[in-house]
Amino acid sequence: MKPEPSVWVTILAGGAGHRFWPLSTPERPKQLLPLASSQPLILDTIERVRGFVPGERLRVLAGEDLVEPIRGATGLGRESFMVETRARGTGPVLARAAWEIERADPGAIMVSLHSDHMIEPVEAFRDVLAAAVDIAHRDRLLLAVAAPPDRPETGYGYIRPGEALPAPAGHRAYRVGAFVEKPGPTRAARYVEEGCRWNTGIFVWAAGVFLQELERCAPEITCALPHLETGDTGAFFEATARISVDEAVLERSERVACIDASFRWDDVGSWESLARNRPVDERGNVIEGEVHLSGSADNIALAGSGRLALLGVRDLLVVQTEHVTLVMPRSESPRLKEYLQGLPPRLLQPASGRGPDSPPG
Repeated sequence: MKPEPSVWVTILAGGAGHRFWPLSTPERPKQLLPLASSQPLILDTIERVRGFVPGERLRVLAGEDLVEPIRGATGLGRESFMVETRARGTGPVLARAAWEIERADPGAIMVSLHSDHMIEPVEAFRDVLAAAVDIAHRDRLLLAVAAPPDRPETGYGYIRPGEALPAPAGHRAYRVGAFVEKPGPTRAARYVEEGCRWNTGIFVWAAGVFLQELERCAPEITCALPHLETGDTGAFFEATARISVDEAVLERSERVACIDASFRWDDVGSWESLARNRPVDERGNVIEGEVHLSGSADNIALAGSGRLALLGVRDLLVVQTEHVTLVMPRSESPRLKEYLQGLPPRLLQPASGRGPDSPPG
């Protein structure tokens, strides 16, 4: 019998979370905010895998500027971080993580999670991960966790299921027929009818297998791997292209499969996710803080400082912080990052008097 694989968990925790402005800032991005529960998203993510892997096999992938804020929120030691010296997307950062894991623990399986997902129940999540580890170890495949959709969603990528694969009891796995980028409303509805799945961005693979496929599929990343051999992580991130792992490897590889999620999953990616996951009042309002409503319906309102009064309005997003108050139609909230490009830097970062390190996009 093959020995049980060693499993590592990596958590992608970079990014500024502009879609949650003004609550989210570069110094306190959304992964440090209590958007899915009463504690920061990153801590929710870490607690989901406590007991699934030992603490010494957990790594958080983030920029240097976020290491200390995340340590303060989670209590993790410095050794639990792999620092991304320059933002290059999920392709290079996961390549670096796979290289480090394979060097430290040859043959290990790597689980890649995002720090901003809402998942429940935790037991079902761990069960799916265990099944994915089994398949990745047995068949030497790159596994994505795919969520059966409950609505047409234009903000997610989709996966078209292909040939079925043997899977542990109670699970469904299959080859990937195709990855489909974020669709418009009509196409999203058709994908749901056709049985497509949401691509959750949760991945499971043997680190060595991922590196093999990286070598075969992604020359724009592998050209920089010699820098890791010499220990120069900074040079690696300087030399590699900016590219997602989906584009660099998963959409090009023939060794990609999926396993269905048996848990409820939501990408906490915009203010609208609060309307899906927070309690609503009898008129469809989602509120937090001291918010007073009269004749108002279907609003999202958060008072982080002081009081808010919404009178005779509907379908608004209102977010108040110590420095700024955002008011916009809920229907326009998917364009928030686009609107931020037209605001003065001092409004985007009033605490320090400067804007984000890079324009929203």
